[in-house]
Amino acid sequence: MVAVAFVLPSIILISIFVYGFIGWTGYVSVSNWNQIVPDFSFAGFANYAYLFNDFRFQADMRNTLFFTAFFIGAVIVMGQGLAILLDQQLKGESLFRNIFFFPMALSFVVTGVVWQWLLNPSTGVNLFLERFGMESMWYTNTTIFPAIAIGKIEFGLPLAMIAVVIAAVWQMTGFSLAMYIAGLRGISDDVREAARMDGATEGQIYRKIIFPLLRPITVSVIIIMAHISLKIFDLIYSMTGPGANFVTDVPGVYMFETTFRGNFYANGAAIAIVMLVSVAIFIVPYLITSRRGVGS
Repeated sequence: MVAVAFVLPSIILISIFVYGFIGWTGYVSVSNWNQIVPDFSFAGFANYAYLFNDFRFQADMRNTLFFTAFFIGAVIVMGQGLAILLDQQLKGESLFRNIFFFPMALSFVVTGVVWQWLLNPSTGVNLFLERFGMESMWYTNTTIFPAIAIGKIEFGLPLAMIAVVIAAVWQMTGFSLAMYIAGLRGISDDVREAARMDGATEGQIYRKIIFPLLRPITVSVIIIMAHISLKIFDLIYSMTGPGANFVTDVPGVYMFETTFRGNFYANGAAIAIVMLVSVAIFIVPYLITSRRGVGS
């Protein structure tokens, strides 16, 4: 009874302010409340049909897909690579570790503003690149590669998204690094020594022993980074905004502008539900697998 008394307030608050609001958002998403005056008459899935036929939302889904893929891939590669380097007992390891961890202390808003200055087409690193005859538009570039016509959009990598990926990777690589460092330090040296005595090279040790042992950490990094990328808002909003022709737009920015600037509350709620479902697709299977692992 004492345990229940301690947990009960949290259960009540979570039920109201998390699941209650999720339920309310879902209810609004199937209503006709697309004006300042509330209108809760049933609209069915009309708001969802409108979204998936909307050019901006299709562009948002494309941008999110490519941002998530490149963001997660770069964070894993850089985090794992830096962790391996720092695991070699380098001199000044603590200094390098603090340097790599520092960006995590910043908010995405600060990161967005700083990288907006750095990658501004008329300032920042572009002044250096101009000396070599290079001109980069970074987040103002509207090119889509390879630009395959699908629906109402050109499907491909929006080159303007590369600048946003760079900023996001710069901030979150420290988290991946910390995870992999902990994983590497948790692998016994006896395992490596036994492999060396069997004639394995360092490359074989990492490929056949270290990387497989780090697989659970890689899965955790993928889940956490996917959760961040699928609902990202503050970095995009502070760094680029929707961008020309929505090349850097994401559902979070679209939802904010639709709901709080356009007063299309039902459409905004529908976007929020789609974001929730996309995040749940990654999170729920991971949680189920984790619980089964603990139970076994």
